[in-house]
Amino acid sequence: MRLTRLQKILWAAAGVAALAYGALMVFSDRAPVSVAEAAFRPTFSLPDAEGRLRTPADFAGKHLLVFFGFTNCPDVCPTTLAEVAQVMDDLGEQAENVQPLFISVDPERDRRLGLAAFTAAFHPTILGLAGDTEQTRAAAESFKIFFERQDDAAAPDGYTMSHSPALYLIGPDGDWLRQFTYGTPATDILADLQPRL
Repeated sequence: MRLTRLQKILWAAAGVAALAYGALMVFSDRAPVSVAEAAFRPTFSLPDAEGRLRTPADFAGKHLLVFFGFTNCPDVCPTTLAEVAQVMDDLGEQAENVQPLFISVDPERDRRLGLAAFTAAFHPTILGLAGDTEQTRAAAESFKIFFERQDDAAAPDGYTMSHSPALYLIGPDGDWLRQFTYGTPATDILADLQPRL
């Protein structure tokens, strides 16, 4: 069977690519990064409503559903927390293997307004965490999320908070597993989470 000109070019290109990859493996001082090595472990060190400092080590062995928000949030935060609450209810006995966390991006005001009462209004298992400015910034940077204060005369106290709206899933060993975009329904979160438990 005769190869066409195009087939010869494609075979030649494949051969060059294979040689280049082999050279890279021989001469590079590092092997390709595996999926496990590429994973990252976001971290935090933040007090709960009772002042107890919480870190990922407190929840070892559990999956974490982590959301950054603030109590005066008019839409994104309550919508997401309502979905998390539904997930926790639908998990049944498996819920003991999951810890939902609400990390405040407006900690001073949220502590004053009562963060524990706010999270409990959605579901008793949601744990609210609110640190100081430095602790909050460190947690946000670790999760690679954005937040900032924005002046808004129509908002309570004359300001609101802009922040990344996703819900983050962390594995029982602390590895980042995935994020759910804002508006992901509880059924979809549950479908992804349950097989992992």
